[in-house]
Amino acid sequence: MTQSNSDRANARVKSDREIAKRGRDLYDRSLRTQVEVRDNIGKIIAIDIITGNYEIDDNLLEASDRLLSQFSDAAIWIERIGFNAVYAVGGTLTKVELS
Repeated sequence: MTQSNSDRANARVKSDREIAKRGRDLYDRSLRTQVEVRDNIGKIIAIDIITGNYEIDDNLLEASDRLLSQFSDAAIWIERIGFNAVYAVGGTLTKVELS
């Protein structure tokens, strides 16, 4: 039995949601206190939700590419360290308070 396009799309949405949930949880519970230091604020962190490994860079693609070069099947979650979003479209990024 093969999946229809809509079945594959629905499976992908679940996968994307799971990546987001696991990535956010991993960042909040394990990484935030390690990486939210003054020198990293505003930088990008790319996190492999499978291994927990991460790369930090000013550039999203550079951080992701370095992670993928180590783990070709990485499931990557991206955060902007110290902010509530990676990018803002039609709005502004809000800086979060350092702990």
